[in-house]
Amino acid sequence: MRIDYRIAHPVALSARFEVEGFTVLLGASGEGKSLLLRAIAGLLPAQGEPFGGLPPQRRAVGYLPQGHALFPHLNAWRNVAFALRGPRRRDEAVAWLERLGLAALAERRPAQLSGGQQQRVALARALARRPQLLLLDEPTSALDPATRDDVLAELIAEVHAAGIPALAVSHDPALAAVADRLVLMHGRRIVQVGAPTDVHAQPVSGAAARLLGLRNVLRGRLAGVAEAQRLVWEEAGVSLPVRTALADGTVVDWHVAPEAVVLHDADAAPADAIAARVELRQIIAHGRCVGLRCGQARLWASLSSGDAGGTVRLSLPPSAIRCWPA
Repeated sequence: MRIDYRIAHPVALSARFEVEGFTVLLGASGEGKSLLLRAIAGLLPAQGEPFGGLPPQRRAVGYLPQGHALFPHLNAWRNVAFALRGPRRRDEAVAWLERLGLAALAERRPAQLSGGQQQRVALARALARRPQLLLLDEPTSALDPATRDDVLAELIAEVHAAGIPALAVSHDPALAAVADRLVLMHGRRIVQVGAPTDVHAQPVSGAAARLLGLRNVLRGRLAGVAEAQRLVWEEAGVSLPVRTALADGTVVDWHVAPEAVVLHDADAAPADAIAARVELRQIIAHGRCVGLRCGQARLWASLSSGDAGGTVRLSLPPSAIRCWPA
């Protein structure tokens, strides 16, 4: 389904992209992502397609606002039944709850449910409308890290089973990592669209890289050209050899992956190695990282084995540095 919307108020925003499967629109806070969902749902004046010109009640959308917006005085099945009509409303509502593994909780009110359970009740209510498009506003915001992945897996599995295209907006890179299609918004416009693997492999700018949660996206300036080109990293007070096709003097955002940072033994460091101080040690799912203070900047480096002392020396291979015009 193609989204093509223009909003003039309260902020100017334009968005045009395709929704395929579980699509995630990733953008920083304040970009207008939630406003876009409200516009598609007909809750905000805007121009665009699909559903342009229709009142909210006639738009074939299922909308899950941030916080789920369940009625606190109604139990789970009555919340779902709010989207239904006819004498079999209760049976249909319970059937939707059963489909999402919540039939046993049908009589509980929202305050008696966990965040993940509330989200599934809200999803059941949205799906009960049998929409053509599902809209989800920050679906991970109320989930704790321990349950987030499991709740997301259930959510996406249900979206796929229902065969309904879904658009989720978020600033959470963890949600982007499980999308079928990824859309990046920066400066209140769409800057990149594609499969998550492709977008992660080739972000189009430093802003896109930051949205994706990449570490070590920094600011610098190029000096020289061709083989003599250097990256002036003013925060660290150093310049680095670099290989780009950008012009001398270009201000750039640049990135080096933590696993590409080379840490040297103190007695074997090359003369041009950068001095750094270890500020932080971090245990992550697939190993360990250290946060290094280089002048006024912080750089993250992966540790494959051993440990790093209080002070280290490091090198950044030119082939590992990516630059984008800032």
